[in-house]
Order: sequence, then C-alpha cells, then structure tokens
Amino acid sequence: MKQLTAFLLCAFVICIVSCKQKTEKQNTEPQTEEELPVKVKGEEVTYASDSTNLKGYLAFDENKQGKRPGVLIVHEWWGHNDYVRERADMLAELGYTALAVDMYGDGKLADHPDDAGKFAMSVMSNLPEATARFTAALERLKQQASVDSEKIAAIGYCFGGSVALTMANSGMDLDGVAAFHSGVQLPVMPSSDLKAKVLVCNGAADPFISPESVMAFKSAMDSINADYQYISYADVKHSFTSKAADANAEKFGLPLEYNAEADAKSWDSLQQFFQELFY
Repeated sequence: MKQLTAFLLCAFVICIVSCKQKTEKQNTEPQTEEELPVKVKGEEVTYASDSTNLKGYLAFDENKQGKRPGVLIVHEWWGHNDYVRERADMLAELGYTALAVDMYGDGKLADHPDDAGKFAMSVMSNLPEATARFTAALERLKQQASVDSEKIAAIGYCFGGSVALTMANSGMDLDGVAAFHSGVQLPVMPSSDLKAKVLVCNGAADPFISPESVMAFKSAMDSINADYQYISYADVKHSFTSKAADANAEKFGLPLEYNAEADAKSWDSLQQFFQELFY
C-alpha cells in the first residue's frame, strides 16, 4: 500500500510540474498581432511659401504602424484636382504617405486649356517661386508623424512631371522622382546637382514631347551617369494615365487619350521603382 501511495504521489508531482512548464512555455511564446486591413485616411491640409497660401491633400493608411516613405505628387496643368487626390489615395493603399501638392496657390483650378497654360507658365517661368512652393510641400510632408523624413520621393503628371524633374535637377534632396506623360525639355536640365534616381514614363505618340527633346534629355542624363529609366509606350498619346483624357480631347480638340494598358504598366513600373528605392 505504501508503495502504491508513493507512486501516485510521484505521478501527481510530475503532472503538476509538466503542466507548469507547458504554461510557462505558452506565456513566453511571442504573440502575433492580427494585421489590420488598410484604412486610408485623406485630409485637406494647408501650408504656405513666403508669398503663397497652398492647399494640399494628405493620404495615409491610419491602421499601419510606424513611419514609412513619403511621396509628393504634383498635379497636371489643370491644377490640384480629384485626379491627383485619387493617386494620393492609391499610394496610401500601397503603404506610403502621400501629399498631393498645390503649385498654383489657394487650390486654383483651370477649366480651359488657355487658363491651364497660363497657370503652368506662371510657375515654370518663375523658378524661385516654384522652388519655394515645392519646398513648402516637402517640409509639410516631412513633418507628418507617419513619414520617414529620410525616405522621400516625388512624382508628377504632365506639368507636374516637369516640375518634379526640374526640382530634382536643381539638387532637391529627393531619393527618387517619377514623371508620367511629362515634357523633358526643362528649365533646369540634368547636371551633377541631380541626386535622385529617375523614372520617366511617356507615350511614343505624344505630340507634346518631341523626339529631339527626349534625345537631349537622355544625353544629359548619360553624361552624368545618372541612375534613370526612360520608358516609351508605342502608339500611346498624351495624358494616358487620366480617365478624363478622352472627354477633354473631345471637348477642347486636344491630342489626348487614356490608355488602360499603359496606365497599368506605368503604375507597375512605379511600384517596382519605389520597392528598389526604399526597401
């Protein structure tokens, strides 16, 4: 009987110790947090250069933890409209913090090409003011809590692409710049001041971008051994990323045309560009 009692007591102790060890092991195992779904928050923001009040749009995934790369987006010659905000939201969905900038001031918009041309020319012909407005947007983006201020890029469409490239060529502290259906005959051409990696996506059938200007741009980039890609889409016209292009073409008699395939390809190229740039 004594032997049976001793055996049962020993078994009981072993069982208690085993359960305790199992519980301690479970408590020390790392707890994995459930990944929250993407929740894009978009908000209007105001900022200013020394002479101009500016109205931008900031977008980021508010469920994403930690700092992430920031991206400036410069609008087409129409001004800061819904299209550039849509692109900001798309970048936020990919995990970036994006600021759609205002290069005209007070969120000014053009509803006719004549006005758009005047607005764009007023910016490109006054480089110090253009630089001040771009710099104000850059500083506003860096101040955002969700932004890693050491990882900043800029992209632009049409007029906006020319602005982004010009700022990079001027020596702006940017990791990368991407331009879509953008002129490459710029107020400031590539030189040793260029620090950023560059991606340009243009349509080969874009009458606003002459073959001569493309050759001059590539020659300048090659002369400084710049890190760049120039992608040209065959039979693709101007404004190929904008779904409003066809309506504007019909309304104003302009050689514009949305191209879904080129739009998708250029967006894929941008994502790859950012992956190589930031990760």
